[in-house]
Amino acid sequence: MPLSHRTRVRVVGWAASEGVGPPRPLMGCRVRAGFPSPADDHLEAEIDLHAHVVKRPAATYFVRAEGDSMLGDGIHHGDLLVVDRSLEPLPGRVIVIALEGEPTVKRLERRDGAVWLVASNPHFAPIPLAGRECEVWGVVTHVVHDLLGRAP
Repeated sequence: MPLSHRTRVRVVGWAASEGVGPPRPLMGCRVRAGFPSPADDHLEAEIDLHAHVVKRPAATYFVRAEGDSMLGDGIHHGDLLVVDRSLEPLPGRVIVIALEGEPTVKRLERRDGAVWLVASNPHFAPIPLAGRECEVWGVVTHVVHDLLGRAP
């Protein structure tokens, strides 16, 4: 399958902390994803979302996902990925990698002594890295996607 049919990435920008805005309120309770529960009436603290998702600003950038090969990992077309270039691309991690010059996002796996890129959508076959030109661009640390269905 050509690379154009896989989940690719488009660089959006670096994770500069200037102009991010003030910290936002953080509720002092957790929100159940199952049966509803009454919320607490107080705030625990404030949270700076940028500081929460960007641990190393000089090594972090944002990129948009294109395609549907990583749906099983919660990465949808148009999602914003937070990528840290300083983290080691260990097996099991989701990485951004330029494979033969085309950037893509996949999970890195080691199988039978070989290294593979694996999609989390079963419609996409694993990609062996042996003998291919590739360059890791970083490890995906967070995914941000819109639940309202608006285009990115």
